[in-house]
Amino acid sequence: MTALAAEFFTLDEVNRLKIIQDVIDRRLTTKMAAQRLGISDRQCRRLLARYREDGPLGMTSRRRGKSSNNQLPQGLAAYALSIIRERYNDFGPTLACEKLSEIHGVHLSKETVRKLMTQASLWVPR
Repeated sequence: MTALAAEFFTLDEVNRLKIIQDVIDRRLTTKMAAQRLGISDRQCRRLLARYREDGPLGMTSRRRGKSSNNQLPQGLAAYALSIIRERYNDFGPTLACEKLSEIHGVHLSKETVRKLMTQASLWVPR
């Protein structure tokens, strides 16, 4: 657990922590706790094991502080936009995407190219 991730709890994590503590104190069963949390009994037991292993800090999200799985590599969007501005300024997003892939080896989805072009005012959606 990093120090950054342990700085705060969200309200959902505080609620989850209280319910898991009730299970530890035997005021709730894992099935009742799972129903209150809206998760499966098996996931509730996983949370219980994580609480026993890491304590209250184990209830924080392990994804906090990490970048999104779908995030573009840094600089790729700027690189693609610079190519589009130089050579494909009058192209639509679909054709620009095809040319980026064929000629320049920059593989992006046409919707990503559409979003980038719209944000850069190179394309106006209908």
